[in-house]
Amino acid sequence: MRVWSLLAFVAPFIAAVAAAAGEDLLKRSATIDLPGPAGQRFDYLTIDRDDNWLFSAHLGASQTYVIDLKSNQLVTTIKDTSGVEGLAYVPEERKLYTANALDNTVGVVDLNTLGLVRKVATEAKPDGIAYAPPVHKIYVSDERAKALAVIDTKTDATVTVIRFDSETGVPDYDPGTGLVYVNLQDRNELAAVDPNTDRMIASYALQDCVGNHGMALDTSNHLAFIACQGNSRLVVFDLVGHKVLVSFPTPLGSDVVAFDPGLRRAYVACAIGAIAVFQVDDPTHFRSLGVVTVERNMHSLAVDSVTHKVYVPEQEENRVGVARMVVYDPGAAAAR
Repeated sequence: MRVWSLLAFVAPFIAAVAAAAGEDLLKRSATIDLPGPAGQRFDYLTIDRDDNWLFSAHLGASQTYVIDLKSNQLVTTIKDTSGVEGLAYVPEERKLYTANALDNTVGVVDLNTLGLVRKVATEAKPDGIAYAPPVHKIYVSDERAKALAVIDTKTDATVTVIRFDSETGVPDYDPGTGLVYVNLQDRNELAAVDPNTDRMIASYALQDCVGNHGMALDTSNHLAFIACQGNSRLVVFDLVGHKVLVSFPTPLGSDVVAFDPGLRRAYVACAIGAIAVFQVDDPTHFRSLGVVTVERNMHSLAVDSVTHKVYVPEQEENRVGVARMVVYDPGAAAAR
C-alpha cells in the first residue's frame, strides 16, 4: 500500500516533468478545425511552399484538405479521394497526386482550380508517393501488390510497374544519388531504383530494423531516417556507404517520419500517442532529444522547413472523436 501511495503521490510530478520536456521540443501553438467526420483516421501530409498550402489526407473520410499556412484556415476539401493515404506535390505541373487505397487509383488534382480532374488506375493499396523531378515521374508504392507504379506527371499515364518480392513501404527520391528508394518491409531491406531505367539496381539490409515503412531523407547528407514498425525503432541509413549508422528505440506504432533540414531534426509519429525527436549533430553523430506526448492514434506529421512548424492531424481527444490539425512551434531546445 505504501508503494502504491508513493506512486500516486509522485505521478503528477512525473507527468509534469514529461510535459515540460515535451514543450521544450515542441510547443502547441494553434489548432485548425476540419470538416470531419470526427474520429476517422488521417494519413500523410505534404506542403506546397509556392502557395503556402498544407495538404492533409483524411483517409477515413476519403477526402483531402487544403489548409492555408499563413492564416491557419481551411481553403477547401477535395472529395472523391477514396481512402486517401499518400500525397505528392508537383510544382512544375501545378498538380497534387493522391494515393487512393480504397479504389486503387491515383487522383490528379489541378491546383489552379483545386479540382480532381483525373484518376489513374493502379494496383492493390497505393500508399506513399515519391516525385523525381529530373524525369517528371512519380513513384507510388502499391503496398499489397508488392510494386511501385511509375506515372508520367506530364501525361498522367502509367509508364511501368516495378515489382518486388515484398510489400512496399514509403518511397522517396534523393537528388544527390539520383535514385528512388523504397522500403521492402517484408524483407527489412531498402531498395534503390534508377529512375532513368525504372529498374531496381540494389537492395540493402537494414540491420536492427523489422517492418521498415516510414521514411524521410536528409538530402544534403544522403541519409535516410527509417521507421521500423515491427520492433519500434528508428534507423539512420547512409545512402552512399549503404549501411545503418545508428538505431534508436521509439514509442510503439512508429509510422510517418519528417525531417527538418534547417534544425537538422527528425520527427517520428508514433500511434501510441507520441512524437519521437532526434537531432543530427553531423553526418555521423545523432542524438535522441526525447518524446513529445500527443493524442493516441496519430500516424502522421509534416514539418515546414521555412518556419520549422510541425503539423499533426488529430482524430481524437481523450478517446473522443475529433477532426483537426494541430500546429506546434519548435520549443526552446531548438535554439541550443
